[in-house]
Amino acid sequence: MRLETATFAAPTADAAGDDASGGNSTAGPDGHAARLAHQILRSLSLEQKVAMLHQHAPAVPELGLAPFHTGAEAAHGVAWLGPATVFPQPVGMAATWDADLIERLGEATGRELRGKKAEDPSVGLNAWAPVVNPLRHPLWGRNEESFSEDPHLTAELAGAYCRGLKGRDPRTWLTVPTLKHFLGYNNELDRNVTSSTLSPRVLHEYELPAYRSPIEDGVAGAVMLSYNLVNGRPAHVSDLVQSELRQWRNGESVTIVTDAGAPGSLFRAEKYFDDGPAAYAAALHAGVDSFTDDGDNPAPSLAYLNEALEKGLISESDVDRAVLRLLLLRARTGEFTPDSDPYASIGADAIGAAAHVLLAREAAAKSVVVLRNTPGTDPASGAGLLPLGSEPGTLAVIGTLGSRVLSDWYSGTLQDEVSIADGLARRYGGSTGAGVVAEEGADVVALRSVRTGGYLGGAGTAVLTAQAAAPGEAERFVVKDWGKGELTLRSELTGKFVTDTGDGYLRATADRVGGWVVQETFLLDRASDGTAALQHVGTGKWLRIEAGTASAALVPDAGTADRFVLRTLKSGHEAARQAAANAGTAVVVVGNDPHLGGRETLDRTTLDLPLADQELVRVVREANPRTVLVVVSSYPYALGALADTPAIVWTSHGGQELGNGVADVLGGDTEPSGRLPQTWFRRDADLADILDYDIITSHSTYLYSRAEPLYALGHGLTYGEVHYESVAQRELPGEGPQGADQVELVVELRNAGARPAWELVQVYASAPDHRFDFPRRLLVGHQRVKVPAGGTATARIRVPLERLATYSVVDERMLVEPGTYQFLVGASAEDLPLAVPFSVAGSAGSGRQAGRWFRAENFDSCHHLALVAETPLAGTADATRPGWALYRDWSAAPADGGHEVLLDLVSGGPAGPAGLVRIQVPGPADTWNTAGSARVAAGFSGELVIQLRPGTTFRERGGAFRLVLEGAVKVTRVQLA
Repeated sequence: MRLETATFAAPTADAAGDDASGGNSTAGPDGHAARLAHQILRSLSLEQKVAMLHQHAPAVPELGLAPFHTGAEAAHGVAWLGPATVFPQPVGMAATWDADLIERLGEATGRELRGKKAEDPSVGLNAWAPVVNPLRHPLWGRNEESFSEDPHLTAELAGAYCRGLKGRDPRTWLTVPTLKHFLGYNNELDRNVTSSTLSPRVLHEYELPAYRSPIEDGVAGAVMLSYNLVNGRPAHVSDLVQSELRQWRNGESVTIVTDAGAPGSLFRAEKYFDDGPAAYAAALHAGVDSFTDDGDNPAPSLAYLNEALEKGLISESDVDRAVLRLLLLRARTGEFTPDSDPYASIGADAIGAAAHVLLAREAAAKSVVVLRNTPGTDPASGAGLLPLGSEPGTLAVIGTLGSRVLSDWYSGTLQDEVSIADGLARRYGGSTGAGVVAEEGADVVALRSVRTGGYLGGAGTAVLTAQAAAPGEAERFVVKDWGKGELTLRSELTGKFVTDTGDGYLRATADRVGGWVVQETFLLDRASDGTAALQHVGTGKWLRIEAGTASAALVPDAGTADRFVLRTLKSGHEAARQAAANAGTAVVVVGNDPHLGGRETLDRTTLDLPLADQELVRVVREANPRTVLVVVSSYPYALGALADTPAIVWTSHGGQELGNGVADVLGGDTEPSGRLPQTWFRRDADLADILDYDIITSHSTYLYSRAEPLYALGHGLTYGEVHYESVAQRELPGEGPQGADQVELVVELRNAGARPAWELVQVYASAPDHRFDFPRRLLVGHQRVKVPAGGTATARIRVPLERLATYSVVDERMLVEPGTYQFLVGASAEDLPLAVPFSVAGSAGSGRQAGRWFRAENFDSCHHLALVAETPLAGTADATRPGWALYRDWSAAPADGGHEVLLDLVSGGPAGPAGLVRIQVPGPADTWNTAGSARVAAGFSGELVIQLRPGTTFRERGGAFRLVLEGAVKVTRVQLA
């Protein structure tokens, strides 16, 4: 079947009827691709098929198939493939709340990935983007990579990015987007051994919606699994792939890929399986189609898979299902039919195209969020410090991030990047130094070895030495503290960072801080005599000046490290003070380096700005009351006393056009339209533990938190003065027996300001009398409206009533409970001046029926309870920390009389202490009384009957009882008899 043109012929008649998606029809846009995938599959040997299961699949010359690998990083532009247009980080994209813009960003990224493939045919068109894990916890190290703490907003915006990546052609995909990371992944510390406890409500209301919508809309063709465990089972063998994802519309045809190194973790770090063949077999059965392990070396993975075949752990049909999805993924992009590929003409000129640079600037500006804007000197004037206007006088841009554009781990190589200082200089005078003065505000120091007396220095690629008797140009280093004492040393002469290049010697050769393990940071070990030793963070080694050559070497023994005297040659604070004092307006820029403090593999430990940044802001504010604080960061900060700075602006690391975008908004050439995609909390105490995934019981995220935030979800100011005048509602008829399935809210706005405003009108729902824990506020709709200066505008927002659904733990499905809801309308989750009640007929969920079994994890609430694997590969059970689970609404239970509770228990193993199970019923004054108990012997499995004391009633508190577990007990089912 070799085809020299690598173009597959039209399928034969018998192939046309095959089902390429394992259950979905081959009719429709993907039908031709599906038939091609089947045709190719039939021509492959078992050995060839197994080889395709690794990320790096070999060529099949006799079929004209080229080598292929899954995965091209494309979170906010093409990454890891050299120069490409760099757009704002995903959390910055989300700050636009603009699905149309984000779709255009996705399409530009897809076209540039096609351009990269035109340069290098080995480039794959399976884009590993976007990340759709909701931003549950702001200390998560990968906060920058996703969109919002609201799962439906995440789905909307990530789905738009997917649509762009997929392209506009109805038959051929521009690229195949991959949703990351399924499931329950929001911590980096011990990420591949910690388990995320997801109760059914949290699972269905918070975690799954971000994945489901893009898949059912047909804009995502792949899903990557996460490193962590979910309810005690590794996500890479989770039964949720088959029981949930594969059951959704289009879910059967989605390719499941592993995260890098995760297959090996199943039997190494996680120790969930005894060996590689068992782990790989289980992953294949669970739904994995492509294994990413051991880099570009497929040999170990193929050995495990072949051994699994030999042992009968997997069959050829299991391999076929996975290979078929991989072939479909490739066929979708026109790989097998290049003559009819509508994107085949895209060449390398798409990379960094002028239109993409303009798009990057538009995105950078629209992602800027004005958090605060008050007068800087004359409160009586009423005018905010922003916009700066056409003649603001001299501007002092102060701070390292004011003069540099930083990229993150998933960025392309920056080209022609524009810093904030450069952007403002272009806006106000053409070059830095005229109307705009840039001052880093960092100390410049020289380091003298106490032992040798020489000053550390050097230029070019030579190893640093400590030989100079006095500090010259080559001995001057700019010191920047990025938080918790972690600092960088940059040669003032060359601008290069001091780094370890791998041979154990230090050189000032790095253009930037970066790498999987950062090599450009140090800690100072200060002594009471004022000297300091330098520890290299990346290796943990210490700086020692070698005898003879005076070379700067890294050694493991702290006791042999040299101690240095740090001479301050230039005071950063004094330079910042002078620059601010001599300027009409000071713009102080602080934030994070995306490779430090919080990033993949590293969670943050606090919301606070680094102390060094806090002090720099204080110095600037004291010198000039007309201070604009610009925070450039991958995540929210708690600003503390700095929150009263006259004007505060936030942007993510906004890509190559960061400076132009910020200048456009600060200068007033672009009206601010950015809004926060996640809450900025005031203090660390407002957050639950990062490992507590139960947002309901821990009162986490804007949905359930009772803390007053610093800035709420959706917050962002305009330069206008928008007032919410009125809201009216009307029902839109539906097709079902329930009548209306949508409500349209008509919101009237008035702008009393002198500038037009792009107002983001937001609608939230609340249900104070809901019988379950309904969110305090639930985002159900939004619309951006332009309100002219001194004029009015109308927003019309449609709210699908299905957004009011909660997961019924009794009926095991999403239901809209009947009752009265409120629609709250305003500018953020905390600024909601308008409210309108709405009565919903809904579908009342069932009560718990005595005599019927219920899954134990379907509790109504819990405390200190863990969800664990019922069996290694299926099911979920309640286990103890110790803790309890509450089950209510026993509507059919009689008032009293000889009740018993039946439990299905799973043994935790033959060894270990005995367990204890108690059944508690409500007592007076919010107490709980034990109505029955039983001890569980070690190793016991089966049905446990707990006889309740005579007269036990279930009428109090909605007919409820608590199941209290202590010791090694796992409960899978519960029944009241």
